[in-house]
Amino acid sequence: MQLYRQVLALPGVRTLLVLVFFARLPGTMAGMVLTLHVAVSMDRGYGAAGAVGGVATVGIALGAAFMGRVVDRYGLRRMVLITTIGEATFWLVARLLPYHLLLVGAFVGGFLIIPAMSLGRQAMAALVPPDLRRTAYSVDSVTTELSYMIGPALAVLVSTQFSTQTAMVVMATGLVLVGVLLIVVNPAVRSAEEKAEARQVPRREWLTPRMISVLFVGAGAVFVLGGTEVAIVAHVQWSGDLEWTGVVMVVWAGGSAIGGLVYGALRRSYPQLLLMTLLGALTIPVGLAGDWWMLTLALIPAAALCAPTVAATAEEVARLAPPDVRGLATGLQSSAFTLGQAAGAPAAGFMVDHASPAWGFAVAGAGGLLVAAVAGLLVARGKELAPV
Repeated sequence: MQLYRQVLALPGVRTLLVLVFFARLPGTMAGMVLTLHVAVSMDRGYGAAGAVGGVATVGIALGAAFMGRVVDRYGLRRMVLITTIGEATFWLVARLLPYHLLLVGAFVGGFLIIPAMSLGRQAMAALVPPDLRRTAYSVDSVTTELSYMIGPALAVLVSTQFSTQTAMVVMATGLVLVGVLLIVVNPAVRSAEEKAEARQVPRREWLTPRMISVLFVGAGAVFVLGGTEVAIVAHVQWSGDLEWTGVVMVVWAGGSAIGGLVYGALRRSYPQLLLMTLLGALTIPVGLAGDWWMLTLALIPAAALCAPTVAATAEEVARLAPPDVRGLATGLQSSAFTLGQAAGAPAAGFMVDHASPAWGFAVAGAGGLLVAAVAGLLVARGKELAPV
């Protein structure tokens, strides 16, 4: 635990972790609130809800990189001010919109979302020296798991006990509070040394095949997670154990958190491609489990690699990206995560609908292995292009 004590003793790290945890909650609630609003309150069905979620996902993927660039050029406060006003306005107006206008609004709301994920990783790189970043990003991955455990459950609670319109007002209020806190605290996105050595770096010097491979692996890891989530729900429904879904999900997330803590305590990093390959390979056979408790046990090995793979991606992006473009680089990382999630869930869902839940896990894991292979080819290509 010595590494964790060193990280948490660094000035500003504890404050950043708490602040980013709360900043991520609205984002983890958004998908569930939109789904319940369209499918239940508007009575349009889950297909229509999925369309709104897909449009919002495209907006999020484009907005993450754009907002990261805004941070690089104009600073964190200006970006937070723009996104806070824009996203809070969306949630206040969205509850009054008819479906077709909500489709358009969802894209705008996604584009203007506060990029809490990338912002936390960018600020962490500024506060933590390179030799402790693996541990810091492991803690960050664990807090992300916690936000995804709490956020959707909170969205369901408010939406079902009150209404989805009330949940949208809560979202808007929470976003304003988060935005104000971020503006007041104004976490550093570059260290003092990095500011002193600031220089413009051409994109071709950092957006290399190696960096692209890192982003590919990040997308692949979340592809596996998105597909696994859908396959879990389908599997417990198929086995007649739907009431145990929450337990399975908690154990899955808890296994990932424990894996992240163990990885952060290690003295050295492991290759990102190795972690991605193991994650994909261990996911493929999970669907062979029978009852919910067998499924839970089968998920643990793959779950233990989720947070380490994501943490390794963040560590590599921070290492490869120059400080002056770190906002754009972490934004691209968030975009990769978003696109991976957007591809993984439908791919697994398609196989579940046309085959069985076991094939959902198989496709999720195989997709991860395919991404690892492509990333490996990119790394090899980068070595060929490197100057001798």
